[in-house]
Amino acid sequence: MFQWIYESFGNDYGFLRVFSYVTLRAMMAGLTAMFITFIFGKSLISFLLSLKFRESVRNDGPQSHAAKSGTPTMGGLIMILSLTVSTLLWGNLSNLNVLLLLISAILFAGLGFTDDYMKSVKKIKGGMRARTKFLVTIFFAVSITTLYFYFTGKSNTVPNKGVVFTITDLFLPFVKGPVWNLGLLAVPFAIIVLIGSSHAVNLTDGLDGLASGTVVIATATFALISYVSGTPSAANYLHIPYLPGSHEYAVFLAGLSGALLGFLWFNCHPAQVFMGDTGSLFLGSTLGLVAIMLKKEILLVILGGIFVAEAVSVILQVGSFKLTGKRIFKMAPLHHHFELSGWSEEKVVIRFWIIGIILAIITLSTLKIQ
Repeated sequence: MFQWIYESFGNDYGFLRVFSYVTLRAMMAGLTAMFITFIFGKSLISFLLSLKFRESVRNDGPQSHAAKSGTPTMGGLIMILSLTVSTLLWGNLSNLNVLLLLISAILFAGLGFTDDYMKSVKKIKGGMRARTKFLVTIFFAVSITTLYFYFTGKSNTVPNKGVVFTITDLFLPFVKGPVWNLGLLAVPFAIIVLIGSSHAVNLTDGLDGLASGTVVIATATFALISYVSGTPSAANYLHIPYLPGSHEYAVFLAGLSGALLGFLWFNCHPAQVFMGDTGSLFLGSTLGLVAIMLKKEILLVILGGIFVAEAVSVILQVGSFKLTGKRIFKMAPLHHHFELSGWSEEKVVIRFWIIGIILAIITLSTLKIQ
């Protein structure tokens, strides 16, 4: 909205020029989302309690989690609400990719909400049928990636503005320039990234503050990468793809970071509310979509190393048990293994956060090393 105000009246009122600055709007988007979450978080928790939107803790989980049963879930609603408001206020809505990011977040949040509702209110064990949930996820992923590759995405063909590339090119960390043009494989590859990211974050959401804390680290890192990728001089200096308009993603991501920080206030141990699939699915899909838009799909494996480890631990555990009848970990996902190894919940969460920060530093270091 404020970007539109500047474009409409900036020539008449010079002071409105401040709204053209991405840095200002990103900062305000973050603060707006954070304070909306702070102000309305307590009321939302009470509202969720009144509607009996409560978590049902799995019987085969750690015994220490039994006390969490009955904690309000669907806290992702406050995040998607604050993100939407901050984006509408401070985002550049003429940038189609910003709108695509917001629409994608709302769609996946809606899918997660449906699953949470069926589990906590309808008392359907396991919630939505796995096949149905997966098919809807695929439909959303196909729709979103198709829109990006055929309508909203752009290539860079300007030699003096970062690395020249086409929209279907694949980049590797530490390597200057594209390594392979995926061609028709670009869409299915992006679909895999989007689905994999959404479910990996969903698996990570098992301890108080774990998913929200690790995602905010990744989101803030991508916000910085978005800004430099959309700034010609910075992209050229860092030898990274120049992505016209990608600096506007930083406003969206700053809003998401603010929403996560505000949510973490209520989600830290002992959690007053859980994000549920309402939050984890849209957070994961957003990270995946941003990685696709920034040409950082492979780099997401480094930045999201925590999420990758959580997902791989489940795959290995299930595969090992089916093939040999033995388990590799004491329990999967990975964070439960460390809990059962004697680590307190707070220690697991903080140490995973530290690893997330280290991975973020490594991710940022690749920008110039390449």
